[in-house]
Amino acid sequence: MEKKSAGTGRKRVPLTPVSIFHYYRLIYRSLLLIAVLVLYIRCRIHSGGSLTDLLESQPVMMGILWIVFTAEMILRFFPSGLESPGSQKQFARNYMRSGGTDIVIHDNNATMLVGLIWICFNAVFWILYLSGIFDDGIMLLISCAYSVCDMICILFFCPFQSWFFKSKCCTTCRIYNWDFAMIFTPLLFVRGIYARSLLAMSLILFFRWEITFYLHPERFSEKTNQYLQCKNCTEKLCSHKKQLHSLWKDIERHTSERMRRLRGGNEE
Repeated sequence: MEKKSAGTGRKRVPLTPVSIFHYYRLIYRSLLLIAVLVLYIRCRIHSGGSLTDLLESQPVMMGILWIVFTAEMILRFFPSGLESPGSQKQFARNYMRSGGTDIVIHDNNATMLVGLIWICFNAVFWILYLSGIFDDGIMLLISCAYSVCDMICILFFCPFQSWFFKSKCCTTCRIYNWDFAMIFTPLLFVRGIYARSLLAMSLILFFRWEITFYLHPERFSEKTNQYLQCKNCTEKLCSHKKQLHSLWKDIERHTSERMRRLRGGNEE
């Protein structure tokens, strides 16, 4: 049920289960990043081994990392009410015929550009790694940082959506299920069964998404799939983002007014 924010008259949309799950993921991914960073610093100060060796010598920590991300990826292979409609549109059960036949994918050309930019960007890290400047720990830290940035893109601001795709929201995002492949891109040359298995599973998820897109493009277009239309959205992230932006503007306005009053009082 929608409520109005006190003093503003704006409707406040409560968080949906999908959005709450996003926030949970942001929290535990951030905690994992902090934990890996602390371990890396400890490793560099107190031992000469690599972070990979340290993590493999502490199976609990490495197991948590592996289980968390593996579980998230496995969840993406099946229809789920806790996942974003943006990732769920690939499934036949979520294809709601609109009656239209005009399949419109406005951002399909930008897809190749984003993929190229991402590979070139990470190629810098690969070169530094192969040159011996970066070690396994740095590459793992980059992946963990990417995982946090992924949730920031979903919940607050996505540069891909704003600068490249110009899509209305994550629901219609052309590359939604690229996220895990992008997160684990830095692990391409990292040794160890954990890193390789995470990268391999993310690539399987990526290729399944792309194959489904080319076999069933009608599922990915708002014109042909009612599931992607606002009236059927189960996420309401656009409303939450607007509420956050409005809150930030209210804080700025309140701060500016308070500063103005303080300056006025000092002048007296």
